[in-house]
Amino acid sequence: MKRFCYLLVIGWLWLPLMGHAAAIPAAQLSPEQQQWLAQHKALRVGLVLQAPYATFDQRLQQLSGANVELMKWLAQSLDIDLTWRTYPDLEQLEKAAREGQIDIAPGLKQTPAGLRVWIFSDPYMRVPQLLVGERNGSGSVDLDRIDSKTRVAVRMPGATADFLRSSYPGLNLQGVPLERQALQLLLSQQATYAVIDEAQLARLSAEPEFTALAVVGDIGLPQLLRVGTRRDLPELAGIVERGLHAIPARDMEQLHTRWLQPKFARSTHSPGFWQNLVLLFGALMLASMTIVVWQRRQQSVLEQALLQAREDLAEGAASAEALRLTQFSIDKSPVGILWVNWDSHVRYANQAAENMLGYSPGAVLDRPLSDFEPGLDMDRWLGLWRRARGNEDTAQRMEAICVRADGSEFPADVTLSFLRFKQAEYLVVYLHDITERRRVQAALQESDARLQGIAANVPGLVFRLERSLLTGELDFPYISEGSESLVGFSPATLRRHDVGLRSLVHPDDRADYHRVQDVAIDSDSDWSWQGRILTREGLQRWAEIKAITRRLEDGTVVWDGIVWDISESKRIELELDSSRGQLRELSAHLESVREEEKARIAREVHDELGQMLTVLKLETSMCELAYADLDPGLRERLNSMKKLIAQLFQLVRDVATALRPPILDAGISSAIEWQARRFEARSNIPCLVQVPEQLPPLSAAKEVGLFRILQEALTNVLRHADAQTVELTLSVEGRELCLTISDDGRGFEPTAGRSTSFGLVGMRERVLMLGGTLDLHSEPGEGTTLAVRVPLIQRQPDPSDSE
Repeated sequence: MKRFCYLLVIGWLWLPLMGHAAAIPAAQLSPEQQQWLAQHKALRVGLVLQAPYATFDQRLQQLSGANVELMKWLAQSLDIDLTWRTYPDLEQLEKAAREGQIDIAPGLKQTPAGLRVWIFSDPYMRVPQLLVGERNGSGSVDLDRIDSKTRVAVRMPGATADFLRSSYPGLNLQGVPLERQALQLLLSQQATYAVIDEAQLARLSAEPEFTALAVVGDIGLPQLLRVGTRRDLPELAGIVERGLHAIPARDMEQLHTRWLQPKFARSTHSPGFWQNLVLLFGALMLASMTIVVWQRRQQSVLEQALLQAREDLAEGAASAEALRLTQFSIDKSPVGILWVNWDSHVRYANQAAENMLGYSPGAVLDRPLSDFEPGLDMDRWLGLWRRARGNEDTAQRMEAICVRADGSEFPADVTLSFLRFKQAEYLVVYLHDITERRRVQAALQESDARLQGIAANVPGLVFRLERSLLTGELDFPYISEGSESLVGFSPATLRRHDVGLRSLVHPDDRADYHRVQDVAIDSDSDWSWQGRILTREGLQRWAEIKAITRRLEDGTVVWDGIVWDISESKRIELELDSSRGQLRELSAHLESVREEEKARIAREVHDELGQMLTVLKLETSMCELAYADLDPGLRERLNSMKKLIAQLFQLVRDVATALRPPILDAGISSAIEWQARRFEARSNIPCLVQVPEQLPPLSAAKEVGLFRILQEALTNVLRHADAQTVELTLSVEGRELCLTISDDGRGFEPTAGRSTSFGLVGMRERVLMLGGTLDLHSEPGEGTTLAVRVPLIQRQPDPSDSE
């Protein structure tokens, strides 16, 4: 009975192994490949003896290791026999391959030199380069944060040392010939960290000497192991590729864990274990005595701990509920989500991804991505993996054509993000079916075509100007067919970078056009411009350009605008401006004649009437001296006549002054002060005057014009302002002479004034005739300020002055 039980137990122990051995499915081979394999039933396998990939047990006379087990699975998948041949190093192995002594070799790394000997398969195992440190619980270590004083032991020479020198130039590297010596430097405190590949660490970690060490990081330079076949056997390379794909991904992971996962020795192998154990027992005894003495206090602490434990349980339940909700959200997300391992096999797929790809629940798992995107070979996938792993914070986005289970295709928007989860690395693939988006884009293109048809019938030239987000360059993606009739150029010609709308502008107007357009482009604002353009035949036309700016969803700024011919309206406008200019010149001439006539009349009145009144006054005085004593009534009459003559003198002076004040001969500054005093005497309103002591020479016409403007302004103040004070300021501002009249009166709304306010109209016309400007600022209750600016010129000889 006991023997039967033993056999039963042994049988149960062998069942998993038998199931595992039978779990390798047969490779799916083409008829040509099956025919070739039937002619070569035995393959010669070359192995480099290096633990843990391949070792030979002298006592058992058998091979073992990760590569040996992989080749046995491959032979089972292809149903072939293997002949083993071992070599001490890679050089001897490649020599045997060149001489035709072996057909296939596992565990090779793809190199330029090796491509002349082997045809390499896709990688079947990834062996990372690990960073090893002391087991102190400090967590993972980032190489970028290691200072130059910290020594890192690494085997030299080698590709790993070269990678560390180029990627982390600040590291303090210490070279050793063997990996064991690197770990021994770490134990002797001569180095803080050691870099060693996972396979060698798996071999050395089982030794008690390295119990206190642990893996603290990954330098990011994995070794990708491939199966190499002789270059003169290309059929065998395709067969081996099919055989490797037939091996389940879970079996490959188990192979990696069984042979390459580091297995550090237990702490009981450490020489200080018993000493630590004695200290532990002593601490337990001391703790027991403390518990007995402080029982009541500990009871309270335990109660608090129990409450805390209940709270932790509640938090754990809440976390579990949040995790369940998160899992539910991912499973029910409308976005297709795939978790993919480095070998491109799917480890997780949500419901949306399965529905999108047309597979039943669970059928997507363990399938390579090439089943859904045939153009994604292993080399391209590994390139995507490296880019995503090197830049974890940035997602990669692309569009691809995916294949459903029934063979139908659909366009998809694919986003790749790198994920670390439970010490594993995945590439999360987000799938969006963009079939509807493509349909909308087609509809949008049709809408654009209709828009172009409408724009072609608009009189003028319709355009769109865009600014690139990346380069900032301007481009015309659209110009309507109206360009042919407007300027004689085709839309394709105007869209060229060396042509554009700027080339159409008349050379004399280009500076103004560039200024207006550059301001609009720099400020992302609308712009409008009028000027002359030249047609293809060299004809000159007046055109108006108006463009409205808007910002697209992606941030691109565009200007939609139109160019139309305004030559006829511009001709009428220019004729009207010319007519106005002629009228203004006529008005200026009439005003000049009027002022000259006033001056002449003033001189005649002052000279001739003054002389006559002077003679009359002398005659009256002589008559008084001769006959006043003869008739007392005559004296009174003569005195009355002298008073009338004096009044007539004053009237003559007032008339002459009104026609042309003589003070103007002393300059505009004296004339302003004189007019201010007269205004104060007539209105009893204080008038503050500020004029410079010296002024540049000013023409007589401008002096008279400024004086007449001042007179009109003070008249308006007296009539309408109801002011308490008036300020007059004359100043030189650059090349302009500025006259400012300000009052603190009631003010008014300039835009609400009468259109027939002839006082302001007259002042504006006088200023325009002088080539200056007039600015009026007024608000109800805030007073009024009138500013007149005229250009300064050198006084030219005036024929009237010589007269």
